[in-house]
Amino acid sequence: MLSVFWQFFMLGWVSFGGPAAHIGYFQRHFVQKLGWLPQDRFASTLALCQFLPGPASSQLGFAIGYQRAGLGGAIAAFLGFTLPSFTLMLVLALLGQHYADSPVTSAVVGGLKLFALVVVADAVLTMAGQFCRQRLPLSLAVGTAAGLWLWPGLAAQFVALLAAALIGAFWLRRDSGEPGRSPSLNWPFLLLFAGLFVLLPVLGLGGSAGLFADFYQAGSLVFGGGHVVLPLLQNLLADTLSSDLFLTGYAAAQAMPGPMFTLATFLGAELLPASPILGALVATFGVFLPGFLLVLAFINGWQALAANPRMAGAIAGVNASVVGLLLAALYQPVFVASVTGAPALAAAALGLLALRVLRCPLLVLIPAFMLVGFWL
Repeated sequence: MLSVFWQFFMLGWVSFGGPAAHIGYFQRHFVQKLGWLPQDRFASTLALCQFLPGPASSQLGFAIGYQRAGLGGAIAAFLGFTLPSFTLMLVLALLGQHYADSPVTSAVVGGLKLFALVVVADAVLTMAGQFCRQRLPLSLAVGTAAGLWLWPGLAAQFVALLAAALIGAFWLRRDSGEPGRSPSLNWPFLLLFAGLFVLLPVLGLGGSAGLFADFYQAGSLVFGGGHVVLPLLQNLLADTLSSDLFLTGYAAAQAMPGPMFTLATFLGAELLPASPILGALVATFGVFLPGFLLVLAFINGWQALAANPRMAGAIAGVNASVVGLLLAALYQPVFVASVTGAPALAAAALGLLALRVLRCPLLVLIPAFMLVGFWL
């Protein structure tokens, strides 16, 4: 468990760029570098996390930790990956916005946005080579990306994944060669998720318990990652916090490494000013817990389902569509937010060359791109 915690803790300090970039970090670090799980298992787990509500990249890390070292490994992965972002967001809430607009901060953030562009581009190329070798998967990937460029939004993303799963189930079905197994769900975790979701709003809790209830509801209804949690939390907490404060926390979360769901850390500290650390802990635990309960409920049964030929085809379709999701994210928001002109584009191209061809370590590229931010 200590090894799991340390690997995710180190990634938590350098994983800039949001959920799409995190998938690239995980694939490169845990599949290619450490060999903790094979590519097909990584892809199957990613497909599961894409379908469940919650923070997909954090759920993926949680699932990797679970497959490596059981429940203790899953908790260690979550704590390691989330702790850096949690700490930074809590410090930001405690200190205020004194340094948010400084030139140094702007330069560093600009360079790290370019670094995120390199990581996402590398993930697209790697996963396309793995999952889009045939015409139909390649068509699904390009079609997904084109659809999301034309109709961006959560609904289009869900429709694309569902359509890819249906197409894959009929035209990409694969015989695994294994005897059929009955999928078994972990019912205690599923019942705990459903029970909390139904009962917490009914109880009308106040104080820190009410804060937990609000953030648990938001975490239960979010499909598509951290960008979607903002409007849900605004609806739930509109009477207690200003829009300016929401947007300040949201902007800060995008600039931080690690999961964007640590927006809850910032908001929790602001909502309980008398006990900001308690508020940050309660809100963060509340928003992450639903997604993790669902992963624990489905992960063992998901592997059995994945052995079914039609389900294997559906997973192949979803994996191809996920490549399209990453390709769409590569342009919007990553490219649009990071490339401000030809010098920035040149720096990103050279960074991609250094990462993919020259095998330059991430810990070398990160400070290099910080310096690029100052140069730009």
